[in-house]
Amino acid sequence: MRQLVRQLGRDTAYVLAGFPLAIVSFVVLVTGFALGMGLLITVIGFPVLAVTLLTARALADLQRIQLPAILHDARVRPVYAETPPGAGFWRRVSNPIRQGQSWLDLVHGVLSLIPATIAFSLVVTWWAGALGGTLFFAYDWALPHPPDNYELHELLGLADTATNRILFNTAIGLFFLLTLPLVVRGSALMKAYLARGLLNGVAALRGRIVDLEQQRAAAMSAEATALRRLERDIHDGPQQRLVLLAMELSRAQQQVDTDPAAARETLAGALTQTRETLGELRALSRGIAPPILTDRGLPSALAALAGRCTVPVDLAVDQAMPRLDPAIEHTAYFVVAESLANVAKHSRASGCWLTVAVADGLLGVVVVDDGVGGAALAKGHGLAGLADRVRANGGTFTVTSPHGGPTEIRAELPC
Repeated sequence: MRQLVRQLGRDTAYVLAGFPLAIVSFVVLVTGFALGMGLLITVIGFPVLAVTLLTARALADLQRIQLPAILHDARVRPVYAETPPGAGFWRRVSNPIRQGQSWLDLVHGVLSLIPATIAFSLVVTWWAGALGGTLFFAYDWALPHPPDNYELHELLGLADTATNRILFNTAIGLFFLLTLPLVVRGSALMKAYLARGLLNGVAALRGRIVDLEQQRAAAMSAEATALRRLERDIHDGPQQRLVLLAMELSRAQQQVDTDPAAARETLAGALTQTRETLGELRALSRGIAPPILTDRGLPSALAALAGRCTVPVDLAVDQAMPRLDPAIEHTAYFVVAESLANVAKHSRASGCWLTVAVADGLLGVVVVDDGVGGAALAKGHGLAGLADRVRANGGTFTVTSPHGGPTEIRAELPC
């Protein structure tokens, strides 16, 4: 109820304050635009147009400040191109004229008078009906009721008594009062949607394009980092063991005829090398596509990671969590895997706490340890690769790790 009243107050203030602002915008911008266009032939029209467009920008910014409270969106402001330092007079004059958003600001300043007038009329009418009707009993005695005057309740067949007048007008007031939040909200949204479309639409679209470009760059960076890491792991591990295995087999081949006992020992060593190589290859394959994640889901995969960590891990995850998009599950798995690996290698922690939960359409992953801290998103390190991987999936990744600890790694992924 309190939230409803608060929103009603915001919507009412937005509509009532927007009407005089719309009148000022219409008068100033139409006058400035007409004057500028009429004086273009004398060149003076260009500065007049520039000033008009800058005025439209300032008025549009006033509208943008009010929109978040009405639409419950984040505030968006277009990025206007700045005039280069040292630019000449005509370069400064042409700067606002050459920007498309400036003209959209002008169009909004002119057209906003229409929805502002409609919204203002509806809001004033409903507030007057609600207050005047529900409080009619308080001032009915002060109103004149001449005998030759027929009021609405009399035209509807009711007797002209004080009780009938009060009951009838109170009923009308209750109707206006009950429908007041709906009408005021609709009026505010009608005005706000036009403002958002003209003032923020292009900016929001450009922002989305920039976000997608950043996600694409992050995905490419994460993929390149993963490939480099895989190449390094293969070179440092299985490749070296396979080279050693080839040398052992070659030596065993030479010893078969001359020293069978030594050849058997060499083959035994080669067999050990083969088993170790297979173990490393299995570990690498789990890092690329862990079978437990595919077969049993994210909670079981995270439990396996926590069980293999050398630092005790307190795991809090909903075992009944539904299966999510494979890309999101893999990203969450790698965030936890890399974070726990860093805890084991660098943190010198005595304990670690892992929390994974789904809420409000987001999969949240939080890894906290009581180690020495100092972790950072340095380029080329594992955490930077995780940040790129999370950002590529439209999520956010933050690291809080003051020197001395504790360290908190938090990732939120849309699901």
